[in-house]
Amino acid sequence: MQTLGQKIRELREAKDVSLREFAKKLGDLSAAFVSDVELGRRFPSDKVLAKMAHVLGVTVDELKKYDTRPPLDELKRMAASDPTFGFALRSVIDQKVSADELMNLAIAAKRRKRRDQYAKRRRSESSI
Repeated sequence: MQTLGQKIRELREAKDVSLREFAKKLGDLSAAFVSDVELGRRFPSDKVLAKMAHVLGVTVDELKKYDTRPPLDELKRMAASDPTFGFALRSVIDQKVSADELMNLAIAAKRRKRRDQYAKRRRSESSI
């Protein structure tokens, strides 16, 4: 799987834009900073990521798919607001669930959710 930096470099090179040109288009960021992002040594702020997405012609969400950092702040907030979420995370760790298993669970949950939403729409349409 590609990292965020690798994806940014791939998109930048596909547009035939040099590192210096790209940095300048982002608002005079240093080429060294952009290089560090591409090499995975640093991560851009949400504001810089949005600029990168714009210059590269993709959405921020498309780039975020490649951000491999764990969303620690978000996980802490979710666990604090719903204790069962914290217990679920602890179970994942205790049971040594692999990344692939976790991704498969997430994909299956997303499919179930879409299927349920579709069925709900169909029921509401048929009752009209």
